[in-house]
Amino acid sequence: MGQRRIRILKTLYPGYRIVGIDKNQTRAEKVKREYGIQIYSDLSNVEMPIYAVFICTSPDSHPLLIRICLQNGWHVFCEINLLSTDYEKNIKLAESQKKTLFLSSTPLYKEDIQYIMQKAQENRDKKIYSYHVGQYLKDWHPWDKLEDFFVSKRATNGCRELMAIELPWITAAFGKIQSTAVKKGNFSHLDIGFPDTYLIQTIHTDGTMGNIIIDVVSRKAVRKLEVYNDSMYLSWEGTPDSLVEKDIQNGKEYPVVFDDYIHDERYGAFINEAAYGKEVEEFFAVIKGKKALYSFAEDQEIIKLIDTIEESL
Repeated sequence: MGQRRIRILKTLYPGYRIVGIDKNQTRAEKVKREYGIQIYSDLSNVEMPIYAVFICTSPDSHPLLIRICLQNGWHVFCEINLLSTDYEKNIKLAESQKKTLFLSSTPLYKEDIQYIMQKAQENRDKKIYSYHVGQYLKDWHPWDKLEDFFVSKRATNGCRELMAIELPWITAAFGKIQSTAVKKGNFSHLDIGFPDTYLIQTIHTDGTMGNIIIDVVSRKAVRKLEVYNDSMYLSWEGTPDSLVEKDIQNGKEYPVVFDDYIHDERYGAFINEAAYGKEVEEFFAVIKGKKALYSFAEDQEIIKLIDTIEESL
């Protein structure tokens, strides 16, 4: 994730001076060669004024790093969190320091998801949706050892990360989730200490009902969504070219086309690099006073929901 942010920053802001922090010497040398930036082993070694910091480390390290950055008077962009440790303390610290504390939620910046959200919000009737998100855990970062990747740990596991990625935009589209019914289990030979599959039935405050499958078992990376009631129908398979909307009046289905799609071949087709770029631009806009699309306070509610799902019988 850190290398993606470096690429984006160098492309969008070529005049900015960028440095990196990484204790892994092999990775540090690789990034230094590829991107031509100075890499330090420790933040205290950086000998230049710092304006903003991108925290792209394992989620369990975020709370401490956020606090250090804010105490030093730096704006903070933080990758997805899976734990709400010290949320309130760091929110108050950011306010007292008058610094931006920005939390990544990349799907909110995807045009196809924005379209789905818009259509769901415009249709005032309660809806039904079915959504499957899955990918075999070892295929996420095949260049890393699974045991060294935070998604293999119980506290920051892969299913939890998928829920943290998807639930913010799902609740933005369909409203607050009022209740859930959960089934979970293990359906793979992965040596992990957490369920690899969740079946989650949701009821939203307006009566909308959803059926969400989250898994780290599927050998094909999949995102597959259907949203419908008697006045609308949408289907989507995770990429900007896969969104289809039915015209209820004439009975025909039409693709909804988006041009803003940049794909890195190392990742699944549903990873749109353009959305990551928009998110970085949003961060700097928020520093200048724009209201963020997503906040730590909102994420705290999502993490509470994920905790409830994981604790369900």
